[in-house]
Amino acid sequence: CALDSEVALRVGGDFFFDPQPGDSPVKLVLIAGGVGINPLFSILLHIADLHGYQEGKGNGYKMGTVKLYYSAKNTSELLFKKNILGLMNAFPGKITCHFHVTQQSSQICEELQPHVTG
Repeated sequence: CALDSEVALRVGGDFFFDPQPGDSPVKLVLIAGGVGINPLFSILLHIADLHGYQEGKGNGYKMGTVKLYYSAKNTSELLFKKNILGLMNAFPGKITCHFHVTQQSSQICEELQPHVTG
């Protein structure tokens, strides 16, 4: 997005992302807090499957980039953090995540440091 871009936000309700092969690619921004990551993590796994299918077959839905913004009290409460880091490593530039912690009292592990703000 750029300044003054129009975006659609959805809060609560049913969460799903089920694009069809002929749909136009979209760029997604996923925003989660605490355990609210659960449905968005499922979407992220589906997106990884779409990227993997696209790389392997070259047809089907062409997935755009995805940015996940995920906040929790501290890094120990960031659910699925290792899985999310794995997805970022598997699909560099296609899946990114920015973790935010609000009450971190201990040092952040080296693996998470580049992706965490406090």
